[in-house]
Amino acid sequence: MKLARSLGSIGGLTLASRVLALVRDSLQARYVGANFASDAFTIAFRLPNMFRALFAEGAFASAFVPMFNRKMAETGEPSAAFDFAERSLSVLFAILLVLTAVMLAAAWPLTWAMSGGFSRQHPTPDQFAFAVELSRYTIPYLMLISLASLLGGILNSLDKFWVNAAAPILLNIAMVTALVFFNGDPEQTARAQAISIPIGGLLQLGWLALACRGAGVSLRPRLPRLDPEVKRLMKLILPAAAGAGASQINLLISSALAGGLLASGSLSYIYYADRLNQLPLGMIGIGLGTILLPTITRQLSSGRDAEAMETQNRGIELALFLTLPAMVALIVAAEPIVRGLFQYGEFDAVDSRRCAWALAGFSAGLPSYVLVKVLTPGFYARQDMRTPVRFAIISVVVNIIANLVLIPTIGHIGPPLATALASTVNVWMLYRTLVKRGHFHADAQLRRRLPASPSPPC
Repeated sequence: MKLARSLGSIGGLTLASRVLALVRDSLQARYVGANFASDAFTIAFRLPNMFRALFAEGAFASAFVPMFNRKMAETGEPSAAFDFAERSLSVLFAILLVLTAVMLAAAWPLTWAMSGGFSRQHPTPDQFAFAVELSRYTIPYLMLISLASLLGGILNSLDKFWVNAAAPILLNIAMVTALVFFNGDPEQTARAQAISIPIGGLLQLGWLALACRGAGVSLRPRLPRLDPEVKRLMKLILPAAAGAGASQINLLISSALAGGLLASGSLSYIYYADRLNQLPLGMIGIGLGTILLPTITRQLSSGRDAEAMETQNRGIELALFLTLPAMVALIVAAEPIVRGLFQYGEFDAVDSRRCAWALAGFSAGLPSYVLVKVLTPGFYARQDMRTPVRFAIISVVVNIIANLVLIPTIGHIGPPLATALASTVNVWMLYRTLVKRGHFHADAQLRRRLPASPSPPC
């Protein structure tokens, strides 16, 4: 019941954010449509979206949160954990500053790599320069959201889940404001959208900084220093991001292949479909992952292994109970949903039909996307980052092969189906490994709801 209540709190705020995101996407479909300007913005927005998923919902949720919670459990004093956070923030800020400068300088090759050069769309030099321009506007968001993620991890560890869950609402407010007040032709509107993204990042960072101060967490600036604990955190961040963000990595690869192999508008169909798929994924998957990691870490650190097992059982149960009906609904009603939300102005009936096909493809993997968020805390709470990374790499290979097979046969429906297949393979590997190691077994309640669950090893 506690898990369900916490999920309800986070899920409600995430729902508000995702509904606002749907309003934003509906306005974008109306003013921009499905054309090169829309595809260019999709690529520019893909990078910050990926970093948000990899860092906000991946690396810091997987690497920083367990270390921060262990610090609190070992010392019994929050001051030691806050000191660790302060040291981590100083090093992280320096790294992100350099990384942002490098990415701004490399915006052209980054845009080319993420879009496959838009080779099937045959962009003019001016069009490609426009896509690079949009990427340069969005790149600073990466630093802002990464810093905000560390502050959000602190608040999650203090059980103030709702504050971090509310932060994405501010990004959507900034983007909706840009669409309502600064729309023009498709290129002008896409440019206004791109500029609004770092503004939204500043609002998120400010909101979380104020919340930390209100919770008694005051992180002072200091010179960066790589002490042993911070070194360990930095070593954990990249594999944690790769393991937790496998679905985002797969989506990025799918977008690059689609941009290189499919016609104009295809990236936009995939983008809008993914945004709809993100509604239940954000409410359920991100919410459960946010709650489970600090909870399981505290339970294992205190020697309460049975409680940790119970928590993960209830997490899987909630995930399946909520995602299976959502999957069926999105597949069956894909076209009416897309038509009702996006078929206005520049976005016509043909666009709606093609986008609905992509949504059905994504939705087939909805339970898998959520179960990845539920299962990976079982590894990260034990500071095992390598296993999820190994499985993530395998799922990426599956995704690439599936894309190369499916795109020539079913076009823009191929990348969503490939992403769903890769995520399902990832879930199967994560689940079987936890069971074989004795770190998870389905209890009587879960087995009644999931008859195919494997028995624990003897």
